[in-house]
Amino acid sequence: MVKQSIFGRISQLAKANINALLDQAEDPQKMLDQMVRDYTNNIAEAESAVAQTIGNLRMLQADYNEDIKNAQDWGNKALAASRKADEYRSAGDSVDAQKFDNLAKVAIQRQMTAESEAKSAEPSIASQTEVVDKLKTGLDQMKNKLNQLTAKRNELVARSKTAAAQSQVHDALKSIDIMDPTSEVGRFEEKIRREEAKVLGQQELASSSLDAQFNQLEDLGEQTEIEARLAALKSGGSTPAIGAGAPASTGATLDEADFDKL
Repeated sequence: MVKQSIFGRISQLAKANINALLDQAEDPQKMLDQMVRDYTNNIAEAESAVAQTIGNLRMLQADYNEDIKNAQDWGNKALAASRKADEYRSAGDSVDAQKFDNLAKVAIQRQMTAESEAKSAEPSIASQTEVVDKLKTGLDQMKNKLNQLTAKRNELVARSKTAAAQSQVHDALKSIDIMDPTSEVGRFEEKIRREEAKVLGQQELASSSLDAQFNQLEDLGEQTEIEARLAALKSGGSTPAIGAGAPASTGATLDEADFDKL
């Protein structure tokens, strides 16, 4: 009964559909870890039971072989006793002849007992041999299934780690993407651009103010020269020569006809 239950459990586990079980699992990796542990424990229990079954079979076979050997030995003893009896009978010694004939009969009886015991053990040996073969096959199937589970578990773990690493790399790249306006780098770059634009504006304003100041200086110099020449005329001196450049302006509104009246 114990052997049958063990064999039934081995068959059931060996036929388990791993992919179907994984499809139903919320966490395939944890389920695979548990299945690997269960299979490993079941294999250990099954190996122990199969080893006991094999041991029982080997005991039956040893007893059978012993019965066969005993039958042969008693057969040889029966033959030897019968021949001894014939020798005594040929010599005219009927008493010893009868004695060895009786010994031959005892040996034959024991030979028959050993043969009977050996024959009665044959069905049990055949049955146990079949059970052992099936159990060995079941164990092999379980070990193959365990190898599949282990390989599947290792594959999923590796894939999970790879996916996690890729996700981390993706997040890291996204966090330093300078083209992303929402990133810290993008905002910092925008701030720098505004500061640079402000500096350019300040430079442009400074440049315009400086040009205006130089123009004012030029106008002041021209007015000063005019006043100097007029003063020279009034004092009876000659008018200094006018240098190249634009004609001097006094700022008053003059009519060219006024020069014709002079």
